Amino acid sequence: MPDSAIFYEWIAFGMRWLHVITAIAWIGSSFYFIALDLGLKPNPKLHKGVRGEEWQVHGGGFYHIKKYMVAPSHMPEHLIWFKWEAYTTWLSGFALLAIVYYVSADLYLIDRNVMDMGVPLAIFLSVASIAGGWIIYDLLCKSPIGKSDTGLMVLLFGVLVFMAWGYTQIFTGRAALLHLGAFTATIMSANVFFIIIPNQKVIVADLKAGKEPDPALGKQSKQRSVHNNYLTLPVIFLMLSNHYPLAFATQYNWVIASMIFLIGVLIRHFFNTKHETGKSLSWTWFISAVLFILIMWLSTNPKISGLTEDKMATLNAAPFMASAQFEEARDTVMGRCSMCHTEEPVWDGVHQAPKNVILDNDQAIAAHAKEIYIQAGRSHAMPPGNVTYMSDEERELLVAWYESVNQ
Repeated sequence: MPDSAIFYEWIAFGMRWLHVITAIAWIGSSFYFIALDLGLKPNPKLHKGVRGEEWQVHGGGFYHIKKYMVAPSHMPEHLIWFKWEAYTTWLSGFALLAIVYYVSADLYLIDRNVMDMGVPLAIFLSVASIAGGWIIYDLLCKSPIGKSDTGLMVLLFGVLVFMAWGYTQIFTGRAALLHLGAFTATIMSANVFFIIIPNQKVIVADLKAGKEPDPALGKQSKQRSVHNNYLTLPVIFLMLSNHYPLAFATQYNWVIASMIFLIGVLIRHFFNTKHETGKSLSWTWFISAVLFILIMWLSTNPKISGLTEDKMATLNAAPFMASAQFEEARDTVMGRCSMCHTEEPVWDGVHQAPKNVILDNDQAIAAHAKEIYIQAGRSHAMPPGNVTYMSDEERELLVAWYESVNQ
């Protein structure tokens, strides 16, 4: 049987795999239906209540699709619901958040130089902010300003900018951007769970009862669906950001995240307009390119340091520093890894420590003991291509060091 660290790593990998699979399914269906909706063509010969129709060709066959503005006059015998893609994406995403950031909160969630707090408080702030985001968003949508799509989107952008800044005042840079993504993704999933699907169920129930469905339900669902469509691309960026220190480990990480929302909206606006009118709004790509260049420039400003000697080590680091094998393990890491994993990498072509992981001091090496064990002990992932010629004996030493503490 694999030891606990390897078992944990595979659980995290499996959950990440599930999250990606379900996200692809949800995003794919969301993009498809928005494009379908915008591409509908009116036809006076269509039945009453039908907004338009569309012919599509795919997989060697033709599809003739019609959309009813509210609902058909009778309940179809077979009705396909699109909901579990959204639900499973959120559930697997939250499970992954717990596996990576809550279990290893001292390392990935908490930066005591940003805010000195315990693990329970950090997890509480995480959960409360994510849940609170949905409540605030839902109240805004149901308020008078919710009647103005443009005004609501501007106000929502202001909320997202504030949250981007706020998260960087509480958590590590890596966790801050990831939480902003979770904050936004929760709004999207909750739109499906609390608004879109319940409204559809009411419409279906009215049809079965022979009642006239309320058009306001369809209008509300459409508004939330459009919001989800425009928020998708920024969420994907934020979920990938934890792999790129130039996004999360810079002084202006919250500004970068805010600008990504603008880029995402511009790109979706291009495609939505293209689907609806056939026109290509080239200016959206120009502005997006300018914003992305500005993001690259912002990332060159002062970096957020990793775990350096003047910072507090995680609570779990102490046993690894106390191990009799620590000095040999430390010397191995310093000799084979620290030329890249340092504040100012000296390895040619490496300009930032990968994932902002610093391994040039005792505290940092001990804090990342499990990652070293997995990446360089149990596997040969690090150093990449074994460019620093780490020997099998040195890898065995790293394994023995970690297992001396975790038997």
